[in-house]
Amino acid sequence: MESRERSWREEAEGSILLKAVSHWRKNPESWFAGSYDRLPETLRVNPHTPDKEWIESWLDDIGASRTSWFSGPGSAWEMPFERGSAVGEIKNIMTALHDTGRITRQESVSMLPVLALNPSPGECILDLCASPGSKTTQICEHLGDTGAVIANEVISGRVNTLVTNVQRHGSRSAVVVQHDGRHFPKVPGKGFERVLVDVPCTGSGTTRKNPDVWGKWRPSAGRSLHSLQFDILRRAIAVTKAGGRVVYSTCSLDPVENEAVVARVLAEGKVRVVPSRELLPGVPSENGVSDWPYLDDSGEPSEWDSVDENLMPPRDEGISSQLRGCLRVWNDAIGGGGFFLAVLEKIPESGDSPESGRTPFPSPKQYIDPVSFPRPISQKRKTELEKEWGSSPSSMWFRGKSLLWSTDEVMGIWESDRTRKSGREIVPGGRWRPLKVIHLGLIAARLRKGNLDRIVSKASRRLHEEVSGPFLDVEGTVIDDILRGLEPHRNTLDELGDEERGSRILVGPDGHCLAVWVGSRVTPMVSESEKTVMRAVRGLTIDSREEE
Repeated sequence: MESRERSWREEAEGSILLKAVSHWRKNPESWFAGSYDRLPETLRVNPHTPDKEWIESWLDDIGASRTSWFSGPGSAWEMPFERGSAVGEIKNIMTALHDTGRITRQESVSMLPVLALNPSPGECILDLCASPGSKTTQICEHLGDTGAVIANEVISGRVNTLVTNVQRHGSRSAVVVQHDGRHFPKVPGKGFERVLVDVPCTGSGTTRKNPDVWGKWRPSAGRSLHSLQFDILRRAIAVTKAGGRVVYSTCSLDPVENEAVVARVLAEGKVRVVPSRELLPGVPSENGVSDWPYLDDSGEPSEWDSVDENLMPPRDEGISSQLRGCLRVWNDAIGGGGFFLAVLEKIPESGDSPESGRTPFPSPKQYIDPVSFPRPISQKRKTELEKEWGSSPSSMWFRGKSLLWSTDEVMGIWESDRTRKSGREIVPGGRWRPLKVIHLGLIAARLRKGNLDRIVSKASRRLHEEVSGPFLDVEGTVIDDILRGLEPHRNTLDELGDEERGSRILVGPDGHCLAVWVGSRVTPMVSESEKTVMRAVRGLTIDSREEE
């Protein structure tokens, strides 16, 4: 490892990236000094977890420090060690907290776009390039159990990662879809209130996380991505409602991937820049730039001759002045990764655009969702839930062997009419098409042979506020014993009768819920990570004799 570190250092000192940075800013030596060492471990605490206060106290006790500029509904923390270097009990608890959605490991600067987006409860948000999902889950934390976050990813392997992280987090508002962001359907019809566009980029600001960037980065890579980045941002603007907000971001330092892309959409006259630094007070940052050189692949300035003019600095002073309202974060200033973002507001149209000036007509095609898409539960299932649970929560869906719990706003998107990309055909509601939906909401319960089987542990505490059904109040010592691995004989629980075999949720006096299966014994139906967190929160230790 030491030899590899030495190799990285040599690559970094002689890198084309370092040479390029010397043409983008003053004091490149300061940037280099703050761009080499490995990143510290950083994370967000989910504000909606009932264990939030315990988690923050635990973080404080182990020497973590709050991120002072973070302004979200939860809190962000920097750990006193590098990424991936936690050991022992700290590592075990951190892993368990992340696996159960109570915290999310995320690079600090990656939290900035959502803070600039500033979602509000009840809004419909689009995360156009969503995987791996840390920003999607951050948006969910702003919304709570309201609104809708359409989280889009085009690459199948990355869609799987996105679904995993959304399920881990346990939000009801997320909907995972798979589309090319350049051609995203216009759903909902009036547009999204806010759209996040964290586009694919060269990652030149990620040297502390990805040291291979030092040897691989070339200026031509940014130029090759520019058109893709522009096309994605342009589509994001098209599906945003008038007066709505778009946040464009990259983890790149190259103006060709950043200000040049923003200048190109500004020239179309559909958006204006909202000064970003005013929205993110306390964040160590600089204004965007309005001038930059053409760099060849040796990192040296060259002539702009025969270069696409879209890559050049704008000649229009009005556009140049708006670019200075963008935000640049340099590695050395923030003590982390490098980043760029621009906050754009969509200007109301005059009514003469092709999509808004013509009357759409009903599509002759019959759009039928594949059976793999989530669908609202039937009246028969609602009746079953009312019988088993005492009531049927709103916005319940089914897919395969799972019942999914979402929000009223997600149901509203499914029910509403929408137009195809051209805006000239209406696709009736009551279906997802043209959206390709992979997953939505919180997995609330499992089905077996088509019948209701059991409530899923992650949903139990929130369902307890809505339904009665399988919930049983018990003494806290009962839950403690089960978590210690004693699995008491069912006759020790006076609360249980012969008719109460099967899936039950035990509720302690402190409100903690424990999903169990009641048979000849009482067996916990939760993951090892959930057990680890519950033991830690309750101050439990396991005697080796108890495990036997």
